[in-house]
Amino acid sequence: MKRRAIAVLLGLMVPLALAQPYRVVDARGRALEIASIERIVSLDGISTEILFALGVGGKVVGRDDSSYYPPQVLRLPSVGYQFQLSAEGILSLRPTLVIGREDVKPPQVVEQLERAGVQVVLVPTEPTVEGAKRKIRVVGQAVGKSQRAEELVRSLERDILALGAYQAQQAPRGKLRGLFLYLRGTQTTFVCSQGSTPVGMMELAGLENAAKGIRACQPMTSESVVAARPDVIVVFLRGLESVGGLEGVLSLPGVAQTPAGQRRKVVAMDDLYLGSFGPRAGRAALDLFRAAYLREGFVEVRP
Repeated sequence: MKRRAIAVLLGLMVPLALAQPYRVVDARGRALEIASIERIVSLDGISTEILFALGVGGKVVGRDDSSYYPPQVLRLPSVGYQFQLSAEGILSLRPTLVIGREDVKPPQVVEQLERAGVQVVLVPTEPTVEGAKRKIRVVGQAVGKSQRAEELVRSLERDILALGAYQAQQAPRGKLRGLFLYLRGTQTTFVCSQGSTPVGMMELAGLENAAKGIRACQPMTSESVVAARPDVIVVFLRGLESVGGLEGVLSLPGVAQTPAGQRRKVVAMDDLYLGSFGPRAGRAALDLFRAAYLREGFVEVRP
């Protein structure tokens, strides 16, 4: 009996001895050893999407409001919007690991979580294909799924190759000028340019950024919209809904005076899909290319 008890004890101890903390260098350049992934809170939609694609969705116990894909994520409690967070709401879920964007707000939330003993991994946000690969790899390393992360990276690379081949086959005679408008009601309207994720997606889809000369997002004016001369206006679906649909977009200052407004050429795309510099980036860019170049007038794009 004594030998059997020792054998059982050794059997329990061996897996524990073999278990090693997962090592990751996050967007801050900090080398972290992740002790436990049993209770993960994800603070942005792309990180949440990656976690589920890596096969660890069952360990996610909380999300932010931008996390709604895959659909089962909506069953999880929300801790608020990724740029309006509080440490108290996150800590109430007893997380062992928190994952979010490098520009999570307010930044002191990260400090508060770490002072409470919670490990926090911040993910890079560069709106490019290479940035998407880095996101996938950082999240994969943080949860001990580096091999699966590399499979997702290879799948993304195949999608990008397919996108390039399709674009070459269709061979548009010239690039269309695309203008992204961030809308949250008629009182919150912005023109976005370099550095913003939707503009990065537009460029990947083969559109020329019509809002050159500005950085990130600036308040929208009639003059800025007319001067941009867009052939296509791109908006989030939620933004479209917030201004009353297509007619609401066309009635915004300056829009009716643009080539896009005159042709009613507006592409409204699912928010997370358009901002999906993650595993679905290649497919999203292909769908945006088709909507912009191959279809007339107003188009809604949903994944």
